[in-house]
Amino acid sequence: MVRVVIPSGLASQFTGGVREIDVTGTTVRELIRDLESRYPGIGRVLTEEMAVAIDGEIFQAPMLEPVNEDSEIFFLLQIGGG
Repeated sequence: MVRVVIPSGLASQFTGGVREIDVTGTTVRELIRDLESRYPGIGRVLTEEMAVAIDGEIFQAPMLEPVNEDSEIFFLLQIGGG
């Protein structure tokens, strides 16, 4: 299982305050599907409003990025620029 870290605002809204969750999957898309099956509604927010840090590298479009069981996965608010 892969451990993911959810921002506190989303954790309070969707997971009952739990911020670190063990999920299954080999890509970010699969991790989000697992989270969505447990916490309906969180998947849309994670895919539309969040960037993902995988082992310290931030991805703005991470859906197909591979993850390992020992990867560190953090969901982060996307940073806008202009």
